[in-house]
Amino acid sequence: MSATEERSRAARLVAPDRRTLAQDGPPPASALRPRQPGRVKGRGWLVRRMLLLADVLGLTCALVAAELLFGSSGSALDQVDPRLELLLFCVTIPVWVVLAKVYGLYHRDEERTDYSTPDDLVPVFHLVTVGAWAIFLSARLTGLADPQLGKLAAFWALAVVLVTLGRAAARAFCRRRPSYVQDTVIVGAGDVGRLVARKFRRHPEYGINPVGFVDRVAHDAAGDTDGLPVLGSLEDLPGIVARFDVARVVIAFPSSPHGETLDLARSLNKLGVQVDVVPRLFELISPGIGIHTAEGLPLLGLPPSDLSRSSHLLKRGMDVVLGALALVLLAPVLVAAAILIRLETPGPVFFRQVRMGSGGRTFRIYKFRTMVAGADERKAAFAHLNVHALAGGDERMFKIPDDPRVTRVGRFLRSRSLDELPQLLNVLQGDMALVGPRPLILDEDRYVDRWQRRRLDLKPGMSGLWQVLGRSQIPFDEMVKLDYLYVTTWSIWADVRLLLRTIPVMLRGQGGAY
Repeated sequence: MSATEERSRAARLVAPDRRTLAQDGPPPASALRPRQPGRVKGRGWLVRRMLLLADVLGLTCALVAAELLFGSSGSALDQVDPRLELLLFCVTIPVWVVLAKVYGLYHRDEERTDYSTPDDLVPVFHLVTVGAWAIFLSARLTGLADPQLGKLAAFWALAVVLVTLGRAAARAFCRRRPSYVQDTVIVGAGDVGRLVARKFRRHPEYGINPVGFVDRVAHDAAGDTDGLPVLGSLEDLPGIVARFDVARVVIAFPSSPHGETLDLARSLNKLGVQVDVVPRLFELISPGIGIHTAEGLPLLGLPPSDLSRSSHLLKRGMDVVLGALALVLLAPVLVAAAILIRLETPGPVFFRQVRMGSGGRTFRIYKFRTMVAGADERKAAFAHLNVHALAGGDERMFKIPDDPRVTRVGRFLRSRSLDELPQLLNVLQGDMALVGPRPLILDEDRYVDRWQRRRLDLKPGMSGLWQVLGRSQIPFDEMVKLDYLYVTTWSIWADVRLLLRTIPVMLRGQGGAY
């Protein structure tokens, strides 16, 4: 059983019978799992302990490896028995753990739905750097030892790598456990609340299981809330949370007055649940937005979105260096894919198509051909298979599940996004970037207008928010909003983070691009 299937099974085990709730109103005792006395071991308990174990093992292995690499060179430090050195290091482990806690490395997984190992890179780098230099300076100042800089540097580099990899493994283990799943109630059954529920359900890796809505205004039809029940009114929420295993509450524009919602949020703090609040104007706010205050009043700062000349040069420099390196390293994969394409069906290896680029300039994108030759010219003949041509579809998009024009090799290349690797040539030519807005075909671009055109301020990317968060599963309007957010809140660190998050998405083969 895959990890996704196991999480889905765990979610079903803890979820209420939604049809019963939709028909009968507020949940009876049999509909939701009752809270068991003394039961407190949830996601936070599991993740914190596994991450702590990963940190201890990573640091210890780094020390042992550095000792094996350098051995003894006659310095004062090397005259200390390695077993004693390891024992002394183990004594300092509590200090490392406290320092990691100061950097917030143990609580963010419980608080943030999308927290992942790439988010750990900067705090882990700081943690290991500060800790390594503290060991060096302490040994020098006390005169107990004369640490080798080479061994210290080796420990530092190995610790950064091993702690990060250990944390990735710990999270992968935790996300397979049923206790990682958090039953979640969404306060607000309107458009925003339903949008939040859909996003949670599209991403089982978040470990969020929406079990229903709570709102001041009743919704009569279960269809109004996408099949999830309205569990009760706002007045019932503290009782629902206290009585059943609700670990998270998301406040998403309920129909209650501001003061009533504020009192509700404050009362939830006493119940030991994670409370998330969807902010007003959430369409403008990115995850990395800055918060400042005016006499204690929090303000969300939306900085000017025009990139400076140096930022453009920095982004372009990263594209050229990493793009050229990737092209060299992936050359065997590119050659193998080209050979397989030519062996399976006649026709060119590459597929070229006109896309809209930055500043409204068009360019030809390179991809491996994944369909039979001439498939693009026969698009109209298969239009009746387009899922978006059905009732409720989006006329701006074209998607055929199990497209008969796709070859066997092409289907595999698409599932892992390997068909997009030739776009590295577009990156080196300057038409695209490694990270950026989605490169739209002209038929799609004509539906983008007004403020949405800001997505063309940066070059389209091989990857981006759309790639990491759902690829072709994301509706057109949401994809355009994600591109707008990316452009208006760009940072070099955001690009690095998105690149790192793209790799596991490609390996899992989720939501193949069209």
